[in-house]
Amino acid sequence: MKNKKILLILALLARVGLQGFAQDGNIPDNRAGQVVNTGNGIIQNLEETTSSTYTVSGEELNKRSSRDIGSSMFGNVLGVTALQGNGNYFDYNNTFYVRGLQTLQNSGNAPLILVDGIERDIRLVSPEEVESVTVLKDAAATALYGYKGANGAINIVTRRGKYESREVKFSYDHAFNRQVRRPEFVDAFTYGNAMNEALVNDGQAVRYSEAELQAFKSGTYPSLYPNIDWIEEAFKNSGATNIYNVSFRGGGKAFRYYAMADLHNNSGFIKSENAKDGYSTQDKFSRSNLRTNLDIDLTPTTKLELKILGTLAEMSRPGDVANLWDMIYTIPAAAFPIKNQDGIWAGNSTWNGTLNPVAQSQDAGYTKMHRRSLFADMALKQDLSIILPGLGGSFRMAYDNVATYLENHSRTYSYGSYAVTEWLNGAPNMDNLQKYTGGTNSALGTSSELDSWTRAFNFDIGLNYRNTFGDHSIYSQFKWDYEYRDIRDIDNTWYRQNLSLYAHYGYKERYYADIALVASAANKLAPSSRWGYSPTVSAAWVLSKEDFMSGHSAVDFMKLRASFGIINRDNIPVDDDDNRIESYWEDRYVSGTQYPMDGSYNPAGAWKLSRLATQNPTHEKAIKYNIGLDAAIFGGLNLTIDGYYQKRKNIWVLSNGKYSTVLGFDAPYENGGIVDSYGFEAGADYYKTAGDFNFNIGATFTLNKNEIKEQYEETRAYDNLIRTNKPVGQLYGLIAEGFFKDQADIEGSVPHAFNQVRPGDIKYKDVNNDGKVDDNDVTAIGYNTLCPEIYYSFKLGAEYKGLGLAAMFQGTGNYSAILDTKSLYRPLVNNANISVHYYENRWTPDNQNAKYPALSSQSSNNNFKVNTIWLEDRSFLKLRHVELYYRLPETAMRKTGFIDNAKLYVRGVDLLCFDKIEIADPESYGATTPLNRSVVVGLTLGF
Repeated sequence: MKNKKILLILALLARVGLQGFAQDGNIPDNRAGQVVNTGNGIIQNLEETTSSTYTVSGEELNKRSSRDIGSSMFGNVLGVTALQGNGNYFDYNNTFYVRGLQTLQNSGNAPLILVDGIERDIRLVSPEEVESVTVLKDAAATALYGYKGANGAINIVTRRGKYESREVKFSYDHAFNRQVRRPEFVDAFTYGNAMNEALVNDGQAVRYSEAELQAFKSGTYPSLYPNIDWIEEAFKNSGATNIYNVSFRGGGKAFRYYAMADLHNNSGFIKSENAKDGYSTQDKFSRSNLRTNLDIDLTPTTKLELKILGTLAEMSRPGDVANLWDMIYTIPAAAFPIKNQDGIWAGNSTWNGTLNPVAQSQDAGYTKMHRRSLFADMALKQDLSIILPGLGGSFRMAYDNVATYLENHSRTYSYGSYAVTEWLNGAPNMDNLQKYTGGTNSALGTSSELDSWTRAFNFDIGLNYRNTFGDHSIYSQFKWDYEYRDIRDIDNTWYRQNLSLYAHYGYKERYYADIALVASAANKLAPSSRWGYSPTVSAAWVLSKEDFMSGHSAVDFMKLRASFGIINRDNIPVDDDDNRIESYWEDRYVSGTQYPMDGSYNPAGAWKLSRLATQNPTHEKAIKYNIGLDAAIFGGLNLTIDGYYQKRKNIWVLSNGKYSTVLGFDAPYENGGIVDSYGFEAGADYYKTAGDFNFNIGATFTLNKNEIKEQYEETRAYDNLIRTNKPVGQLYGLIAEGFFKDQADIEGSVPHAFNQVRPGDIKYKDVNNDGKVDDNDVTAIGYNTLCPEIYYSFKLGAEYKGLGLAAMFQGTGNYSAILDTKSLYRPLVNNANISVHYYENRWTPDNQNAKYPALSSQSSNNNFKVNTIWLEDRSFLKLRHVELYYRLPETAMRKTGFIDNAKLYVRGVDLLCFDKIEIADPESYGATTPLNRSVVVGLTLGF
């Protein structure tokens, strides 16, 4: 009876939606047989793993025709929060978290990204070359990575060959791209009215007369009173991406190979990229990946693995470092024409001609960036059973080199404008225009330089032992690994090493226990704490193999697991400007002035003690607990549930709050921070096959919470100001109670200390009840802007006789945004643009229930404080991909004599987004390149 209740509970949990599922008609096997590759030389079936991991196949991930494998991971990998990056196609960076924010912001929350067990750049790996992706979540999973595993890890496993087989695969994807939620700005007439309104609100004279406003509206004098839609003039509505891929996979009896060539081209949205002969100013990206993975059985006991990935990438963009979208947000429709009546580019003393988006996109030359990379691995595995049955040895070394070169072929151009000085008889006096000129014409630049490079060398050697004694099985591994990493910068050469001992024990194929002991060292740490020691233990119980479960046919597989461990980190203090504090264990001296007692004064030679040394430094420690369940039930339902708790302690914090100002020097950094984090993950998939029809559905859900327990916070005057016992990254701001209606409302309200307020300014709550509103009324509002606490997805797929449909939605919750983008939410300040959205929702005496404050041409210390007016719910739900496909009958394909299988498909990528921000994408709401919405047509052929 008790066991039936357990099964009922599991079934109910599954219905609320829980783990990823196979799509595109690929029905998954029972999860017990799933291979888990953690990247550190240990490969196990899911049945015997004791750690918290989650694996997704490359086929499941490759549904978005993405630039890289990281851009295919949104919502697919349980435990990973993957957020889309913004910027141009070449250099946008996605953001990843494993189990959310686990430590203070300055300590870094990014997980370790691995490619075949080596830390590498995820942006350089194409989806087509990936066999699987495994996330390592608890201490038992990441222990062998030493100092680098505290925030979790993501291991990308590349494809390898197959014995005695041959496969050739070709695919082509063409994407039609459109930028979604481009900003909408007012026309010139509305801009003029808005600026006049702002100036009147500021107590100043208007800028534009009624005649000038009508000139903007009528378009009678376009060179003097222009009305330019800069987005329409600088950008076209569509771009394109082409992806070509061919791969060869197979092998003989003692040899396996996988080889792939991938070519990826993207053309952006610049409207007139060929305005100049000889070169294009288009935003372009091109990358070729060449991968070869070889497995060679040198002898029956000696196996060699070789993996090589070479990439060549090229990016070009208009101008030097011009951000065209930042210009779009800056230059209003009324600023100047594209060109003046003399035929030169327009610009004036208010809006510089170097901010002319059309001129920058056509006549500022171009910049090229080349990125070349090489990832090379060699591993040798030797069976040493001749010495001791079950004994083996391994050796691996890897060399990576990534370099970026910059070619600057930009140029400057001349610009100018004419301004009306007077109107006669209702028209501008064309004989008395004021001329303005600026800039000079120059030739294309020819400079080039090495912009950045990274070199890395990894080496490990170890012994392992595997054997079975009756009901007992054992695997153990002793390994030493070494890493050298050199990044172009000062003090960026790092050395790390680990000595690790790992043991895995199984009894009757149902009880498993693991232990790992790791000693790690890093050169960037203080000599007294260079070495750190990380122990972990974990265990699993396969309930489905117990006798009392034998009568329950509904349960195919069920396993409980638990783990505990301590993982150290080798991070060092970082200040508020993200600068690393080197040699933190020594007193810091800086140049300054002093007055010697003998009356002499030498400012050039003066030094003073600035920051005191850290006494008894140690390591940031992650103390992790995890419990979980893996199950396959009801003949088609796969289930995973995890709950975790972590105490992160000894985090680097500035100890100002610990000492009095009478100390006389800057307080040292100390290992005083503590953050608790906790949460759960649940995922399920259900699949069913009936004849030629198969169906699957599933979901994932993750909740990640945290709380700062200690950070040596300075004494606060009021409780509402205290940051301790609040989440990492918690937003703090003022609580808005509306807008001041009139002068009487201002006089009847508590004083606001930021600046003199006026009707239409934001009215705030006196949170601490001290009779005034100032910075002491700041309090916790919303959540954080970094990482959502809730991350979920749900998927469905169906196929009938080769015709199929697959789709995935991914969403977030408990996620906030502060809307502070210039022009969209900070209009007119410093002559910036103004969005239609703000203009239509501004405060006026006739619209006192507005969303935003009254217009002003000046920055407002009162209105532009972080407050609940600018706070928005950043949660969203996106249709990440939808695919309609048809697999041509294999019998018909084989009749061609050379094609074994074929698939045609149409994909939609990020077609829908449901959110509260609406006028900007919740993943990209700044003055930056809008995100794309894509429709992809593709073909895959197998030979």
